[in-house]
Amino acid sequence: FGGSDKPPGMRYGFELFERAIDGFLAELGIDEVALAGHDTGGPVAVHWALDRPERITSLALLNTLVYPQFSDAVLEFVKAASTPGMRERLTSPEGLEAAMRRGLADETRLTPEVLAGVLEPFGDDESRRSLADAGIGLEPEGFVEIERRIGSLTMPVRIVYGARDRILPDVADTMGRIARDLPQAVLTELPDCGHFLQEEAPEEVGELLASFFREA
Repeated sequence: FGGSDKPPGMRYGFELFERAIDGFLAELGIDEVALAGHDTGGPVAVHWALDRPERITSLALLNTLVYPQFSDAVLEFVKAASTPGMRERLTSPEGLEAAMRRGLADETRLTPEVLAGVLEPFGDDESRRSLADAGIGLEPEGFVEIERRIGSLTMPVRIVYGARDRILPDVADTMGRIARDLPQAVLTELPDCGHFLQEEAPEEVGELLASFFREA
């Protein structure tokens, strides 16, 4: 995403993302970290934390999925991103614009500047193929492990989600289940936001997370 490397032909599974996080922190000499995960970043963050609880001071989760009981919407996305032809349409400029519009409760938030920022990193076939691979690369076994072990996490947890999520329509159920599995979690619903809540309520989301990370 963004300006990060997009190596082709990789398995964008839990191990790859965890090696990236470990390597990044080692390069900066950081021993402890607070993590926020959105969408695919949610299961990556939780899975990373399960084996490194001493290194994570606090965890925030925004409009994500972490359990192996995937919704029909997610299963349809996985099928599309795995199918030649459909995969290319999903990650084309038109497909990415459609995904952004679907992910916003208020489509006027998709300004030309925002759209340009989304499209710019994926200007060739290779980068778009890597995007599709990253979207479906997390192994189901990793989600099963999260379901089995998530209750062992004891660090402070903050949940913030947009209730009008058309990309993850079961997000309220998921976030409520996380809050039940992690009694220390504090949950905030943003009723007028969709999947990309950072675009629709940047100041509110930023203040909520800043306050949480400051106090945790």
